[in-house]
Amino acid sequence: MTKAIVMETTGGPEVLKWVDHDPGQPGPGQALIQHEAVGLNFIDVYHRTGLYPLPALPAIIGMEGAGRVEAVGEGVTEVEVGDRVAYAGVPPGAYSEKRVIPAHRLVQLPDNISSKQGAAMMLQGMTARYLLRGCYDVKAGDTILFHAAAGGVGSIACQWAKHLGATVIGTVGSPEKAQLAKSNGCDHPILYNDEDFAQRVAEITEGRGVDVVYDSVGQATFMKSLECLRPMGMMVTFGQSSGPVPPFDLGLLAAKGSLFVTRPSLMTYTEQRQALLEHAHDLFKVVTEGAVKIEVRQTYPLAEAARAHQDLEARRTSASSVLVLG
Repeated sequence: MTKAIVMETTGGPEVLKWVDHDPGQPGPGQALIQHEAVGLNFIDVYHRTGLYPLPALPAIIGMEGAGRVEAVGEGVTEVEVGDRVAYAGVPPGAYSEKRVIPAHRLVQLPDNISSKQGAAMMLQGMTARYLLRGCYDVKAGDTILFHAAAGGVGSIACQWAKHLGATVIGTVGSPEKAQLAKSNGCDHPILYNDEDFAQRVAEITEGRGVDVVYDSVGQATFMKSLECLRPMGMMVTFGQSSGPVPPFDLGLLAAKGSLFVTRPSLMTYTEQRQALLEHAHDLFKVVTEGAVKIEVRQTYPLAEAARAHQDLEARRTSASSVLVLG
């Protein structure tokens, strides 16, 4: 019998229990994966607390993992037994030693990318890809503002945006995280506890504003982020670690310069198999070329997922974190 982190109810980290779990055998179109590493992401917290409701309870959370294919069901053509694979996105269930997953969600890992890197990069890296190339196509000469620039997505996105030729402004919570962001290509780290980030952005851009804001913080930063945009700029809100953005008058967007706002998700951008492969290909390319380095700063045994969630919510983590097996 294998084990998994199972939650019987929503709540705090204490609801995450390490228990026996039978993953079953793969049916048609499915594959059985033996995990080697599992990604730790803030969406896992949203699922655990019930902010993003799961289909049913009890449940296994986790949206990202890497390992080897142990068995495949009838009709599977995407992968073969023994393949090194990684995935990110629905359905949840990564916090497990083994799991059954739709084979069309799997991509093969290049030989020079480890399973630990794969588990750390798929969700955050493909998120960075759709942010920088899908929501707004960042190009040389653009100026962007990225909140939580030293976080998992931020660390990847800052490197990638710099590689594309953009000027990168980022908000961080400490001098240590400012240094980390700067090492990842952030030209102008802003300590949001010490400075008014909107005022600082105005100074950096000489009043022009940025072309695009990427915001996973939500409630605490949304309204001021609108002030940072140039006319017809793009606001991309892709998370809400500080709480949901409250309703607001859409007329405000016109008053501030005919602004655009989008609330995207990785699941939509990679729903089709071809789109998933394109996102993974672009991510693997910038990583293997060295333009983007995947730094795993925190590693926890999967059995200690509750402790990992405590650290994540307390903002004690930076860059990428993974849960490991074996």
